[in-house]
Amino acid sequence: MAGIYIHIPFCRTKCIYCDFYSIAPRGMEADYVAALIAECHMRCDELKGDPVRTLYIGGGTPSLLPPHLLQQLITGIADAVSLSSVEEFTIEVNPDDITADYVAKLCHIGVNRISMGVQSFIDDELHTINRRHNARQAIEAVAAIRRAGISNISIDLIYGLPGQSVTSWQQSLSQAIALKVPHLSCYNLSYEEGTRLHRMRESGTITECTDDDCIAMYNLMSRRLRDNGYNHYEVSNFALPSMHSRHNSSYWTGDIYLGLGAAAHSFDGNATRSFNIANTRRYITSISAGTLACEREMATLHERFDEYVMIHLRTSRGVSEAEVLRLFGEPFLAHINREARPFLARGLLTHTDGTYRLTDSAIMLSDSIIRTLML
Repeated sequence: MAGIYIHIPFCRTKCIYCDFYSIAPRGMEADYVAALIAECHMRCDELKGDPVRTLYIGGGTPSLLPPHLLQQLITGIADAVSLSSVEEFTIEVNPDDITADYVAKLCHIGVNRISMGVQSFIDDELHTINRRHNARQAIEAVAAIRRAGISNISIDLIYGLPGQSVTSWQQSLSQAIALKVPHLSCYNLSYEEGTRLHRMRESGTITECTDDDCIAMYNLMSRRLRDNGYNHYEVSNFALPSMHSRHNSSYWTGDIYLGLGAAAHSFDGNATRSFNIANTRRYITSISAGTLACEREMATLHERFDEYVMIHLRTSRGVSEAEVLRLFGEPFLAHINREARPFLARGLLTHTDGTYRLTDSAIMLSDSIIRTLML
């Protein structure tokens, strides 16, 4: 199977924690959509004839694109690649962009899954991180999406926010559970260098949430969501049975995906990755001139092993000894088995049916464990 990811880099305002590539639209939307379609025509052979099963429009804020441009985009993509096998068509939205008319138009172009950036159901927390919506708008947006006939809804939440408490996090979780959305992505806030959030912490404008509170928030989240029927299938992702993100899961299983747009990434299913330039004007200019706007690199065996460990240990699938042996060979398996022993002894890893997995108590230490198991 194959997937297509389309990056829409436009945002009205920048959230203080965000280090993803995004810019203000500045009237470039129509030219950008034309470039996306042209890039798809130029690169569709990279899908190797595999049927496209997932289509994902992310950003940025894709819901800033007017519906007629979204329709033009999908029509143009379908002219280059058959979308008849698409099972999951996701678009990311902001709550304040959702209206009954807008969701109806999303349904018309084939969207059957919506991922919404909520981040918190506490208005003061939303204001702190410069979100444009409030909690009421998020709740009403979920209802509007359901009324339009889309039941496959994912919402993003963040824990460890400045000023957030375990109690306020519990309130956000309780609201998400009450909405009965089938998928939740819950991220521990990170202070990425170059973001406004990082500068605010360094200047003392805000105070970082303590490690103890973040651990308590994680444990609360894990317990509450598990008790309400959600499977913890990736470090930051929870889903009701059979409602995992098929598109994101394909990243973790090594499927082919084609990334279109400024800053988008692609993978050939083997060892070659490509990266589009993170500059919208240069991207449009390059594609308009008939020149690809990407760089390619082929991963070494060691790099592919490190990526396998990093991705698989974050998921419930875990790191399989049989897969490591088949894909990389005996020396790599010996490395895994040797480096895993201390974590097994400390109860941070389990080893069942030939597969290593993180335990619940290890999730907050996952980055250091993964680094140790990598070469």
